[in-house]
Amino acid sequence: MNYNQITVGIVTFRSENVIFNCLKSIKKIENIIILDNSNDETLKKKIKKKYPKIKIILSKKNLGYGAANNKIIRKSKTPFVFILSPDVALKKDCEKNMLKSINKLKNNFSIISPISQYKHYGYLDSDINETEGVQGFAMLVNKKKIMHYGMFDENIFLYAEELDLCKRLRLNNEKIFINKTAKVFHLGAKSTNIGFEFDKCRNWHWGWSKVYFEKKYFNIFLVYLKFSSLLFIQLLKIIFYIALLNKKEVINKSMRFSGALNSLLGRTSWYRPKFNFDR
Repeated sequence: MNYNQITVGIVTFRSENVIFNCLKSIKKIENIIILDNSNDETLKKKIKKKYPKIKIILSKKNLGYGAANNKIIRKSKTPFVFILSPDVALKKDCEKNMLKSINKLKNNFSIISPISQYKHYGYLDSDINETEGVQGFAMLVNKKKIMHYGMFDENIFLYAEELDLCKRLRLNNEKIFINKTAKVFHLGAKSTNIGFEFDKCRNWHWGWSKVYFEKKYFNIFLVYLKFSSLLFIQLLKIIFYIALLNKKEVINKSMRFSGALNSLLGRTSWYRPKFNFDR
């Protein structure tokens, strides 16, 4: 295997402040697909000017993280896709060490993930370690295996997409690995520049996706019992922050409450930031 067998896939949404640092860190892999969920023609022109070989897809509709990555995977022409968030930068030799892990494991894996500075991985006894799941900001997927098991669940707009995918793969005895010699730097929650409006969106979907995931895989009665209690606690927190006149925390906690409640009631992940995406 060589670098031509890998496509880097990046989903952006108003990510001009971080995407160029991400692209600058990619030294070896030439196949790169960007799907921009904010339909930003200006950003496309800026990227094309500096990186003319990159394929850029503008989406008139915000597809969400999972559905957008699914589209990239389908569009790719290589057996492996290295999914990156735009606020990730590859450290030295990351690509080389990811390629080494592909060649070592052959086709006997579904996902290989590098490590970041934030995630606590515990003791890793070898360079390549099998694990139950990985985080979605940097993950190299085996296209054939991922497509066979349904890729990312497109009911999920934001958060827990990779948790759901890893769960499905493990239930089907597929193997997931961490490569501790491949390292990335992840800014964390910096992939878009829309500020507090995005914080509201993140909190809503964090609540929605957490409930959706547990409803999908665990006893429905116990899930309702668990989250009914947690919603009551969340309501008390909202009242507490109202008393403190902490508007920001009131809004954030209220968004999580709303997202979880909508999910418990069986509603779709409908919430989107309150502004026009098209420019």
